[in-house]
Amino acid sequence: MKRKWKSHIEVTLIYLFIAFMFVVIAYPLLWTISMSLNPGTSLYSASLIPEKWTLEHYKWLFTSPQSDYLLWYKNSLFVAAVNAALSVFFTALIAYAFSRYKFVGRKTGLYLFLVLQMFPSLMAMVALYILLDMLHLLDSLWGLILIYVGGQIPFNAWLVKGYFDTIPRELDEAARIDGAGHFGVFFRIMLPLAKPILAVVALFNFMAPFTDFLLPSIVLRDPDKFTLAVGLFNFISDRFANNFTRFAAGSILIAAPIAIVFLFLQRYLISGLTAGGTKG
Repeated sequence: MKRKWKSHIEVTLIYLFIAFMFVVIAYPLLWTISMSLNPGTSLYSASLIPEKWTLEHYKWLFTSPQSDYLLWYKNSLFVAAVNAALSVFFTALIAYAFSRYKFVGRKTGLYLFLVLQMFPSLMAMVALYILLDMLHLLDSLWGLILIYVGGQIPFNAWLVKGYFDTIPRELDEAARIDGAGHFGVFFRIMLPLAKPILAVVALFNFMAPFTDFLLPSIVLRDPDKFTLAVGLFNFISDRFANNFTRFAAGSILIAAPIAIVFLFLQRYLISGLTAGGTKG
């Protein structure tokens, strides 16, 4: 009986914790959605349940000549798509090399990847700024992409390398007996079997440019090259700015491409896991 009561208490505490976390996550989101539907532009006149809801703020973002929202959206989509594609490609190549080959410095390189993850990216901002200045890539979307692609390698390469280690080496040997070279094994054997982990890498690196503010605010100076995070910040950062409802509307729309990519990659993730679980 005592054990039964203990089990009930544990379950109750778990549900209470889940309910608390739901409120913590959902409350700001609900406020953002409701604020984007409130008339006017003031933060203090907005209410959680709008008396007269409107879509004027969403319309203003796309139609007003004072709004560069579509340009910022295009910049963010470009950076996110290129970052995701290049990150998956280079991460997979590096992880494949560390997983399948023996070379001088291999163990040191793996330890270096671990050590680099211990330091926050903020520590490297000055060095990154100087590097981009030397490469003449300041105030450039390609400079921003370069930092994103290079910065994700230590964590994701270790992650993908661990997944590649679970793929039997016998498949590599069988492919080489059939005449496949190094790249043949990589593209025809490893990449198809690694779809689940590559989908995770692609999703995380697609999301990063939409949510990152610090790095773009340092690298980009031209308003025509701003990403969404930097552009939306300018809505409310000016001394006399009062665009909180428009800021909320713009923030809500950021979720659209991320959700679409997640749903697209989820299909490949599930199919990859299913295929892997049913083979031999």
